[in-house]
Amino acid sequence: MKISDLPFGTTDWSDVPVTEHKGETGMAYWRTRQFGPIRVRRVDYTPGYLADHWCVKGHILFVLEGELVTELEDGRVFTLTAGQSYQVADNAEPHRSRTAPGAKLFIVD
Repeated sequence: MKISDLPFGTTDWSDVPVTEHKGETGMAYWRTRQFGPIRVRRVDYTPGYLADHWCVKGHILFVLEGELVTELEDGRVFTLTAGQSYQVADNAEPHRSRTAPGAKLFIVD
């Protein structure tokens, strides 16, 4: 990732509008900022959330709170808790997320 033409700035995430995204079960609430080609999100998953699709977008994801289970299409499963992260490239390994207790995430893609 190359970051260019981006002056210093700050974000108060409480001021960023929320969009709702329904999962197969549960909801995801996104607060999104776009900086040229870079999307930065603060995402909250409700308890019982399960993504409704296999994602092929690359991300760097950091768990702020809660627990996130990420399943890869090949059957591998990873459980992340607060303070842990994952990274995956575009079109590399289809993945989807779920959480029993809920999770708060910070994602760059």
